[in-house]
Amino acid sequence: MNWLWQIFDPATISAFFTQFNAEMQTPAFWVALGKIMWINILLSGDNALVIAMACRSLPPRQKFWGMILGAGVAVLLRIIFTGIVVTLMGLPFLKLVGGLALLFIAAKLLVPEHEGEGDVDAAAHLWAAVQIVAIADIVMSLDNVIAVAAAANGSIPLLVIGLAISVPLIVAGAALIMALLSRLPALVWAGAALLGWIAGEVMATDPVIQPSMHAFFNGPVGVGLDGVLKSIGIGPQFTNGGHGGEIVLGLVGIAVVLVVGSIWRKRKLEGAAEHSAAA
Repeated sequence: MNWLWQIFDPATISAFFTQFNAEMQTPAFWVALGKIMWINILLSGDNALVIAMACRSLPPRQKFWGMILGAGVAVLLRIIFTGIVVTLMGLPFLKLVGGLALLFIAAKLLVPEHEGEGDVDAAAHLWAAVQIVAIADIVMSLDNVIAVAAAANGSIPLLVIGLAISVPLIVAGAALIMALLSRLPALVWAGAALLGWIAGEVMATDPVIQPSMHAFFNGPVGVGLDGVLKSIGIGPQFTNGGHGGEIVLGLVGIAVVLVVGSIWRKRKLEGAAEHSAAA
């Protein structure tokens, strides 16, 4: 926990602002900041999607706070995990567990929630939504963290500022997606499928799964699939360490989310109908 106390140490904060003041005088700082802003625009969409789907059933007054708190949690987690996430994600089975957690979250987002009447129910739903965002962001934040850290090139001020910039981007994206979800409910299924795809790709890159997957697709199955792709003018995707296995697991993730989510949703609706009939 010493590293956490060091973050809030007055000397550390003073050094941060001193470094920030020195770096902002150089053109390289602004070039790197522009890169980070563009990275955030490209990579904040999945976080905005999770926030929008988690908050779509909240009462109107709670939706705003759900988006703000969700985006704040997402960025705070990235700042905290920047120093440790790359190392942690290299541990065996961690991505596998994270991917399974994301599959569960994606399926749960397809299940309708009972709308509460009181403020207590609304608050409970709000914090449940924030928890969903927090868990999902832990799983999905690796690409954001690595890309932003690379663009910052070791500059702590650039790293913190770049991650903070993503807050309004995520909030704006979540608000836009939420408006679309309210008009086109079918997009909820598309969003859940996208999260299933991300979960499959996360599990495919787990240090335990990836070598076995590449070994499998380097065999007759991968050769046969590449032969089919070659016949339609597409280059090899499965053999020699290709990304075809990740695509397959992404498709499996989509199927799992849609099937499990459909069954879960059907049972929840049947239970709600029985409860209404009994009342």
